[in-house]
Amino acid sequence: MSTPEAVAALAGVSHRFGPVQVLFDLDFDLRPGEVHALIGENGAGKSTAMKILCGYLTPSEGTVMLDGQSVRLSSVEQAEAHGLAMIHQEFNLADQLTVVQNIFLGRERCRGPFLDHRAMRAETRALLDQLQCRVDVDATTRDISVSDKQMVEIAEALSKNARVLVMDEPTAALTRREIDILFEQIERLRAQGTAILYTSHKLDEVERIADRVTVLRDGRMVLSAAAGELDSDRMANAMVGREMSDLFPARSGHAGSEQALEAENVSVPGLVENASFTLRRGEILGFAGLIGARRTELMESVVGLRPRSGSVRLQGRLLRPGSVDAARRTGLVYLTEDRKSRGLLMNKSLRENLTLLALDRFSNGLIDRRAEDAALDQAAVDYDIRIPDRDMPAGNLSGGNQQKLLLAKTMLADPQVVIIDEPTRGIDIGAKRQIYEFIHKLTAEGRSVIVISSEMTEVIGLSDRVVVMQTGRIAGELSGSDITEQSILRLAMGLSTEEVTS
Repeated sequence: MSTPEAVAALAGVSHRFGPVQVLFDLDFDLRPGEVHALIGENGAGKSTAMKILCGYLTPSEGTVMLDGQSVRLSSVEQAEAHGLAMIHQEFNLADQLTVVQNIFLGRERCRGPFLDHRAMRAETRALLDQLQCRVDVDATTRDISVSDKQMVEIAEALSKNARVLVMDEPTAALTRREIDILFEQIERLRAQGTAILYTSHKLDEVERIADRVTVLRDGRMVLSAAAGELDSDRMANAMVGREMSDLFPARSGHAGSEQALEAENVSVPGLVENASFTLRRGEILGFAGLIGARRTELMESVVGLRPRSGSVRLQGRLLRPGSVDAARRTGLVYLTEDRKSRGLLMNKSLRENLTLLALDRFSNGLIDRRAEDAALDQAAVDYDIRIPDRDMPAGNLSGGNQQKLLLAKTMLADPQVVIIDEPTRGIDIGAKRQIYEFIHKLTAEGRSVIVISSEMTEVIGLSDRVVVMQTGRIAGELSGSDITEQSILRLAMGLSTEEVTS
C-alpha cells in the first residue's frame, strides 16, 4: 500500500482487456529518490501497470495515487502535467522526423509566433551530451542506429524534468558503455529526488541499481522486498515459480560433418571485408563482437538483404546476391533483431503475421482463413504463444510472445538454416529458456542455426563454435573449452590468436 512519503502509487488496481483479467489487486508505491524495480515474465502485467500509472490506460478497479491523493489519469498528457514520464521498451519515435523534432514533439519551443529551432537544437544537444551520445540532432530518426534511438528516447524523457520516471527495459538495445552512462544519469536523478520505476529482464542490472524490488507473476504481486535482501536466483525463481538453475539446454552433439552453409570472402561495401565461415548440419554457430563489429550487416548480406561480393553456398548450392526470396526458397531464413519495425506487422492480426512467409501454402486464388486459423492454433501449442484474443494485433502481445510468433512465422517456411539475430532481446528469463529450447530442438531435427547475440553468456551457453568479428572482419573462431568470455573479448578488441591462447 501507499506510504505517507510516496509520490505515486497504485492502490488495489485490477485491469481487464475484455473478459481477460491481466492485473489482480495490485499495490505498490514509488518514493522520492528511490529506484523501485518491477520485474516479472513477459505477460506478468508489468507493462499494463506502467501504462496505468502513466495515463495510457485506466484501471478497471482501484486507483492511481499522487502525493497521497486519488487521481484519475485519462491521458498521457494529463499524467505528464502531474510530472510522470515514461521511457518505452518499444521505440515510441516518429521515424520520419529528426532527432530534435522527436524530442520536442507536442512541446515545441517558440519565440513569439515562430518555432525556436536554435533553442531546441541547443537543448537537444545538451541532453544527448549528458548521455555521451554524439548522434546528429538533425538526423532523420529512421537513419540512426538502434542504440542511438534508445538514447533519444531517454533524452526525451529527461527533457520533461519528471518527478516520476518510468523506465521500461531502457537498456535492451544499449552497449555496456551506454548502460554505464545511463546508470550515471539514474544516480543523478535519484540524488535530485526523482522517483524511478525500473523494469528489466537483466537481473544483474536490477541488483546493481534498485533500492526495492517487486515481482509480478500472472498479474499478481508475489514478492516485494528491499533489493539488498534478494539475489538473482531468488528473483528469477519468484518470477517463474520454479528453479531456473539450468538456463541453457545441454548440447547433445547434433553437429555433423556435412556443410550446411559456406560463406567465402563475403564483402559488403564499406561495412564487411572478406568474411569466410562455415556452418555444419545440426550445429549452433555463435557470432560475437562489440558494437560496430558488423555481424548483422554480414548476415543481412548472406540472406540477400544487402549487396555483397564473394560466394555463399547453401548445402552446396550457390546463392545469388540480393535475393531474399531465392534464399528462402532454398532453405535459408533470417530472424531480424528488430521485431517491431522489420519482423512483424504490429497492427495486423496474429494469423496474418504467422502465414506471411508461407502464404502460397494457404491460398489458391483466395486465402484459406480456416487453414490459417488451424496453423495459428498449432503454432500456439508448438511455441507456447500465449494468446488472450486470437483477433488481437501482434503489437498487443508481450515481447516474449512476439518473439515466439516471429520464430513460428519463420519456421512455417520449413528452412534448413536459420539465422537468429538477438534471439532474446527484451524478453524475460522464462521466455529466454523457452527460446533456447526451441533453438536446441531445431538442431536436434537436423537444421543448422546461426545466433548473433550481444549477451556473452548467451553466445557461450548456446554455441558449438563461436566466430568473433571486429569492425567488419572475422577476428577468429573458438570452439570447445576455448569459448570463454576472456577469449571472445580479446578477439573482439583485435588481439591476435596467439594472445588469446597464451
